[in-house]
Amino acid sequence: MNANDRTPADLLRSALASDPGRPLVTFYDDATGERVELSVATFANWVAKTANLLQGDLAAEPGDRAVLLLPAHWQTAVWLLACSSVGVVADVGGDPAGADLVVSGPDALEAARACSGERMALALRPLGGRFPQTPDGFADYAVEVPGQGDQFAPYAPVDPDEVALVVGGTELTGAEVVERARDDAGRLGVGPGSRVLSGLPYATWDGLSAGLYGSLAVGGSVVLCRHLDQLAEGGLEKRVEDERVTVTLR
Repeated sequence: MNANDRTPADLLRSALASDPGRPLVTFYDDATGERVELSVATFANWVAKTANLLQGDLAAEPGDRAVLLLPAHWQTAVWLLACSSVGVVADVGGDPAGADLVVSGPDALEAARACSGERMALALRPLGGRFPQTPDGFADYAVEVPGQGDQFAPYAPVDPDEVALVVGGTELTGAEVVERARDDAGRLGVGPGSRVLSGLPYATWDGLSAGLYGSLAVGGSVVLCRHLDQLAEGGLEKRVEDERVTVTLR
C-alpha cells in the first residue's frame, strides 16, 4: 500500500490502483445463509455510488455527522468508506438526535427517528435488496443508490487531520484511523494477501479494525461474519479452510 495514504478513502484508492480484481470483503450472515464476495473494484463502485448519494442527494458536507446504526455488514463497510470519501464524520452507534443525518438498519428505525436531518434506511437483505415497503420518514438505500454515478470526486478536499470516525465515544481523525489500522495489522501479523475472518461487532474500534480497516491498510482482505454463533458445529473450521483464512478474530 502507499505510505502516503492518510485517510481510509486513500487506502481504498491505493487498493484499487494496485489490484482491483482481488477479494476485499467476503460477507456471511449465518442467520440467513447469505454469502457475498466483493472485489476491490466492486466494493469501490459501491463506495463511489454511496458517496455521490451522500454529497448530492443528501447534501452532506465535510464535517457533517452521520450516525450509523448498523451491524457489522458489507453495506456498513461501504458507508464507512463513503463517509471518508466525502469528509463526513461516521459516528458508529452514536446519538441520532445530534446528527446531521442517520443511516439505519431495520432493527434501529425507531431510534433513528430522533434525527431531524436526512434519514436513510438499509433493509440489509440478501443481494442488497430493498424494503418491501419503505419505512415512513426514510429513504430506502437500495432504491436510491443504483442510479448514482460510478465515479466520485469530492467538492472539497478531505482533510486527514479532521475527525473522520467516532466509535465508543472516541473521535479519530482520518490519519489516526490509518495509523491505528496499520499498527493493529502489524501486531496481528496481517499483511498483503492475508485473509482475516472477523466475527466481532462494528460497535468498537477492535471490531472495525478487524472487520475492515486493518486489512484495507495493508493489502489484506476480510471474511466478515454476522451471527457467527448460529454456525453449525464444525462450520467455523470448514469456513476457515474454504476461505483460506490466515487470521481469525471473534
